[in-house]
Amino acid sequence: MANVSKEQLKATREAGGKRMLKVYEGIDRNKAYSVEDAVKLIKSRPKSKMDETVEIAMNLGVDPKHADQMVRGVCNLPNGTGRTLKVAVFARGAKAEEAKAAGADIVGAEDLVESVQKGTIDFDRCIATPDMMGLVGRLGKVLGPRGLMPNPRVGTVTMDVAGAVKGAKGGAVEFRVEKAGIVHAGVGKASFTEKALVENIKAFVDAVIKSKPTGAKGNYLKKVSLSSTMGPGLKIEAASVTNGAVV
Repeated sequence: MANVSKEQLKATREAGGKRMLKVYEGIDRNKAYSVEDAVKLIKSRPKSKMDETVEIAMNLGVDPKHADQMVRGVCNLPNGTGRTLKVAVFARGAKAEEAKAAGADIVGAEDLVESVQKGTIDFDRCIATPDMMGLVGRLGKVLGPRGLMPNPRVGTVTMDVAGAVKGAKGGAVEFRVEKAGIVHAGVGKASFTEKALVENIKAFVDAVIKSKPTGAKGNYLKKVSLSSTMGPGLKIEAASVTNGAVV
């Protein structure tokens, strides 16, 4: 900021304020929109310099402190995420070659474990063959808090490393409920067509509903909202993303 004058800084702030006024213009924060109308509104907002991510948040009627109310899974978005993920695979021999051929960015065994232990975590998704979990288990305290620990429940501990790598590269989104009972994820980019975003959103909601735990009682899907990275959150009519079903 050393070379920016007070006048330039003031103008930048004013421009940002005007943009935010336009971003919120015409939006009723108390109204519940259909998913189609919400996507239309998000896409009609003034664009920022970045291709913003469209994000979904789902408030669920669960208490994840109880094991039988944990919600976790994976969803293959039909139109991808719009992101290019870096994928690491823990594997040896033929499975390591299979992972490389499928497009994995980083493949290794003991060498990769050592690298991660030293703090080098240059990847967004982590996959492992079952025989590697004895080694990978040592990384729980490093990978776990980052949501990167391979898990068979979401298909990241598997012998089908090629399928897992292609899924991660093609639009597979992992989800896990947080302490407050909320699941959130990116479901595409603002540059996607309205149709593509709606399809992704409905696919994600369906995956979360199918992951309803046995311990969940009463109303499972309490609230759904959509937003873009720099935009306001919009309430969504639950029926518009569940085909009218009460969940």
